[in-house]
Amino acid sequence: MFNLCFRALLRQNDMKNLSRSLTFLLFLSCFPCGVGRVNAESVRPNVLFIAADDMNCDLGVYGDPMVKTPNLDRLAKMGVRFDNAYCQQPLCGPSRASLMTGLRPDTLDMHTLKHELRQKNPDVVTLGQLFRNNGYFSARAGKIYHYGNPGQIGTDANDDPATWDQRYNPAGIDKTQEDSITRYGPQKGGLGISMAWWDPVSKDEEHTDGMVASRVIKLMKEKKDEPFFLAAGFFNPHCPYVAPKKYFDLYPLEKITVPDLEQARADLQDVPPMAVQRDMKRWPYYFDGVTEDQARKCKQAYYACNSFVDAQIGRLLDALEDNNLVENTIVIFWSDHGYFLGEKGLWYKRKAFERSARMPLIISAPGMNHGTETQKPVELLDLYPTLADLCGLKAPVALEGQSLKPLLLNPKSNQWKKPAVTQVWHNKKAWGYSLRNERWRYTEWLQGKAGRELYDHATDPGEVHNLAGSKDHQEIVAQLSEELKPFVRLKKHKRED
Repeated sequence: MFNLCFRALLRQNDMKNLSRSLTFLLFLSCFPCGVGRVNAESVRPNVLFIAADDMNCDLGVYGDPMVKTPNLDRLAKMGVRFDNAYCQQPLCGPSRASLMTGLRPDTLDMHTLKHELRQKNPDVVTLGQLFRNNGYFSARAGKIYHYGNPGQIGTDANDDPATWDQRYNPAGIDKTQEDSITRYGPQKGGLGISMAWWDPVSKDEEHTDGMVASRVIKLMKEKKDEPFFLAAGFFNPHCPYVAPKKYFDLYPLEKITVPDLEQARADLQDVPPMAVQRDMKRWPYYFDGVTEDQARKCKQAYYACNSFVDAQIGRLLDALEDNNLVENTIVIFWSDHGYFLGEKGLWYKRKAFERSARMPLIISAPGMNHGTETQKPVELLDLYPTLADLCGLKAPVALEGQSLKPLLLNPKSNQWKKPAVTQVWHNKKAWGYSLRNERWRYTEWLQGKAGRELYDHATDPGEVHNLAGSKDHQEIVAQLSEELKPFVRLKKHKRED
């Protein structure tokens, strides 16, 4: 009873009710049986952990005038928007495993989509597992660890059972009616890598992501009187790009543009071949035969999926308010990596460029800053130590990220000096590492043997001019190369030098 009353007290906005609650708590504390002792769990914040799949920063909340994200705008007003947040590897499997363990892909020895987290790291304590071990209810709906999309929708896929008390795997019409999806380019192979879309006249709840939101809302209501870690894993905007037609209607096709292909190819002239080796065989747009008009249609569909996800986030925020949970819940929104939509003639992820490595990240936490943003470079693996810090949990000592609490308190803190490091691994003979600080992105392929890249984001946010070979920039190249060295820890069986 005391636990329930104290949690209710924390959420009260009415001073009259606050006074009554305090009086009742003092009354309870007079009992010798221990009922009146304050349980530490009662003051611990809840966590609402919201993930998108393949979402880049082409969003209204990040300043894109076209893409409508009113609910992410709403969340940003509640917290801090991280303008320079980066994944550890721009591929779903290793990125998500890294985030959920607080360890880099090299430490986990995970660089592919294989289901091998526990096989290679049997004793690792995952983020949700830490919360379970400390008395929280931990549950997810949808995709948090890697799922083949849409192939593994409705299954546990690469999930980790030790992370959760409950798991929910819905399958909406985006999975059950795949035959309705329009596909460009080659018609063979799965839809997980495809230029494909569908805009059915449908309700949000008929789709997998709508079902994900509904289940998390249900759990929120059921568990509002105990500490929870609830994860909502949305599959959009990962291809195939499927959302209700009303979201497509937000983006008239005639207003969708794609970069000029002649200029796009020129942008790649000074790039080491290894940087785009997966993309040039059928350049542009990754598949043979895809036209500019078809690329525009897929870009429209991608934007529609972003707004569809945004609407589901709005439903989750509404549920927090309806259940009086806002004041005692940490809300984190993240994507697993960025995404190309025709820039440089490229599509998808798995590249060391900014468009692929950078993704949205917004954190709202009680008592922290709100309605502001930070330009400091941060990493997805920083989320694990951040949540442990904010919730007063003892984190594993091996974590490789740092708590973002200093930036949540002061987004302009000069004490934050850590760079963000992203790696790409294609095979033993093709891999690289990229370091991003507040001004520069520096990339080495095979530790420089297969080329280097240097981009000045103060003047070249599109990363058009590779300065690595410039005589005027050799000092900064040498400096950043030294800073990158400690992060190059690829195991011997994953490399051929």
